[in-house]
Amino acid sequence: MASPSVTALVRAKSLAAKGLMSLPRPVIRRLAGAPVERDGRRLDPEMQLMLRVMAAEGPPVESLPITKGRRGIVESSLVAGGTQPIGAVTDRHVDGPAGPLKMRFYTPRDLTGRSPALFFIHGGGWIYGDLDSHDALCRVLAEQAQVRVVAVDYRLAPEAPFPAAFDDCWAAWTWVVEHAVGLGIDPERIAVGGDSAGGNLAAIIAQEAVRTSTPAPAFQLLIYPAVDFVERAPSRGIFTDGFFLTKAFMDLAEENYLTGDEDRTDRRLSPLYHDTAGVAPAYVVTAGFDPLRDEGQAYADALRAAGVPVEHVEEEGLIHGFANMVGLGTVAPRAVRRMAAALQRGLT
Repeated sequence: MASPSVTALVRAKSLAAKGLMSLPRPVIRRLAGAPVERDGRRLDPEMQLMLRVMAAEGPPVESLPITKGRRGIVESSLVAGGTQPIGAVTDRHVDGPAGPLKMRFYTPRDLTGRSPALFFIHGGGWIYGDLDSHDALCRVLAEQAQVRVVAVDYRLAPEAPFPAAFDDCWAAWTWVVEHAVGLGIDPERIAVGGDSAGGNLAAIIAQEAVRTSTPAPAFQLLIYPAVDFVERAPSRGIFTDGFFLTKAFMDLAEENYLTGDEDRTDRRLSPLYHDTAGVAPAYVVTAGFDPLRDEGQAYADALRAAGVPVEHVEEEGLIHGFANMVGLGTVAPRAVRRMAAALQRGLT
């Protein structure tokens, strides 16, 4: 069974964090400090306490060299994700545009025969993240929704700038739909999904499938997606710092993903500016304390205006990245269970 390599230190940190976030709610409120309110919303005490702990642990990843930041992202994700049960996990490589692409296949316990599936694309600003950073989330989605999950490990910038990430994900998507039956997947019930940068790529795949008459996703699970490289929505100015995803992080991601001469309205960059008519029904989830909140809302509105069935849920008191916190506290795991329920409904 393929699984991330968990060191003793990471395991100890995970247990300590789990213990802290398992304290009674009134205790968490006291440890979190005075309530934080912004833009008519109140930050959940669990999120507030996690932010305090993260600030005490060291400098933010965007202040580190990218290679070191990548290791930090994976470690923090393993701490926050904990150990999540799954029936089976296997890794394999398929041909990609620039060499082998690694994919990870998750099968829930007690699932047999052909089943629905989620094609999942991890976030990380196109410069961070891998199969291990989102392993816990994929396990929970697979088990809770009772679907197979196929996650793709695409090339990252700056080594492979735009449009490498899209090229890899598109190649992986077309491979999965072509080989669905052999993978035990119902080819008529494959969803596409991802978080943040992965949500961007998932939305683009849904559009591209319609545009090119390629077998299209049956459903979209878009978790606080980045969909606009042109305008800066108000929430980007409201939450510039202090809520995990910072302006400095987003600037670093953009500087490394883009080479500088791209058309920012390109269909492979900004799905908000392209036709959404005919794309798959979607569950769009945003976080109240997230710079990407407003563009996620705008994309849900664009889908709805195009006649696409869409359910938009704002997890009002949560921060960007909560989907990776499935092993801590109650509010983030509960929000992820809502996503899984929506995924299951969408593929029924």
